[in-house]
Order: sequence, then structure tokens, then C-alpha cells
Amino acid sequence: MRAERRKKKKKVLLIVLMIIGLFVLATGGYAYYLWNKAASTVASIQEDLKKSDKRDKDIDISKKDPISVLIMGVDERKNDKGRADTLIYMTVNPKTKTTEMVSIPRDTYTKIVGKGTMDKINHSYAYGGTQMAADTVEELLDVPVDYFVKVNMESFKDTVDKLGGITVNSTFAFSYDGHSFGTGNINLNGEEALAYTRMRKEDPKGDFGRQQRQRQVIEGIISKGANISSITKFGDMFKVVEDNMKTNMSFDDMWTIMTDYKKARNKVIQHELKGSGTKINNIYYYQLDETSLASVKKELKESLE
Repeated sequence: MRAERRKKKKKVLLIVLMIIGLFVLATGGYAYYLWNKAASTVASIQEDLKKSDKRDKDIDISKKDPISVLIMGVDERKNDKGRADTLIYMTVNPKTKTTEMVSIPRDTYTKIVGKGTMDKINHSYAYGGTQMAADTVEELLDVPVDYFVKVNMESFKDTVDKLGGITVNSTFAFSYDGHSFGTGNINLNGEEALAYTRMRKEDPKGDFGRQQRQRQVIEGIISKGANISSITKFGDMFKVVEDNMKTNMSFDDMWTIMTDYKKARNKVIQHELKGSGTKINNIYYYQLDETSLASVKKELKESLE
């Protein structure tokens, strides 16, 4: 029984890393080495985040306290710190068995905490890294960031290739960065998946459509990753994770959350920050609607109790 439980843990933790912390539970496992490798991989991608000022007391996941997770997709390249072009804030409440998510448009005009200026929210990462990005999200939504998972968007390419490609359901045809995409179920290699997640100007929904395609790619990775049976591919995936991800979740945190919070994925509630485009000093920004923002804040706070 103990050996079987250990095998399940190995597969679960690897999938967690591959799908950018979206709390998907899988089962199975293959070799004892994977367990040790998973632990060492998690240790190698640790990055600190200070305790949120929005919390009066520490969370206790052993008591199933509701938690929040900030998922950041950054375009880090050589000699370029990059920007956080993907910001998804999630609350996970195992008591109500719900997960609530809101994607923050990259051009959102807001106060950059720690810099004291108004700017696009995706610039917060370029100015001050993970901490400034998290602080800025907390200020915007008036909620704490307990955990974060940061992934270099370039790793989508490596991840998809290591998995042998993925399948997504495209809702309309378009071309981008030298690649053409049809409608319906289409197969993507790494380069195609990266282009598929980056296009936004031709999308009728703009940045919101881009966010939907990013989630499609993540779901494609989940579907393919859950069926990995090759130890060689596991080794390749660990390398992708080590090179492209950072988190403040410990190995034990991941397992506790995956075990005790898994039912929260049964009901996922998506929120949208409504607003409109505007230009300030001839620069485009997304100005949030205050009523919509207040409503989302209220829902997130209630989820976190």
C-alpha cells in the first residue's frame, strides 16, 4: 500500500509542474528515481515571496484554509528580464469545493506598487520581478497572493515538443508568425503552440481571446502529459521545468494541496475584468470598469473567506 501511494505521488507532482500549477490530479508512476527527482526539481525552482500584507495570519493548508495562487507567464530571453504578459489569479477553496479564476489583461492601467507610477500591469515584472508583480496584483484586486507559479512562455514550445505535440480546438482560422491555423481540432508542435498563444491583434476578443488559447494549450499539455509512460520523457520534462519555472510552493505544499484541495477543481468559476481601451500620451492602455472591478474583488474575497 505504501509503495502504491508513493507511485501516485510521483506522477501527481510531475503533472503539477508541467501544467503550471493548475491543480490537476493524475495517478500512477513508474520508478523510484522519479520521486527523488521530483523532490530535487521542486527544490531547484524555489523563489521566495514575502508574506502578504493582506493576511492577518498565516494560512494553514493542513486545516484546508482557502488559498490563492498567481500564475505568471513571462517572456524572459537572454539579456531581457521580460514582462508578465499572462497574469491569472486563482482562489482555491476546498470547503466550498470551488476554484475561482480571473485573467488580468496585460495592458491594464494600474498603480505599480514599489515604483509609485501608473503603468501597464505587465510592466510590474520588468521593474521589480516576481515580488513587484505580486504586490501590484494584490493592490489591484485587494486580495492576498499566497503562492505563485511563474513560467517562461518559451517553455510552452519545449514542453509540447517533449510530449510529441498536442491537440487544441481552434474556434477560428488565422495566421501568425509564419504559421497558419484552421478551425476545429488541430495538432500543434512546439513552435506552433507558442505562436498560437501569442496572437492577439487579429482576435475579435483581443487579449481575452489570447488568454483562452493559452488555456487551451495548457489543457492540451494536461491531456497529453497525463498519458506519459516513458521514463525518458519524464527526464526531459524535469529539465524543462528546472530551466523555465519558479514557485514558492514547497514539495510538501504541493502534495498537501493536490491531496486535500483536489475537489475544488470540480467547480471552476471564471471572472472577467471588463473595461475599455484608451490612449494616454499616445500609449494604449486597458482601463478597467470600476463596477466590474468591485464585483470581482467581492467574489474573490468571499472565496477566500
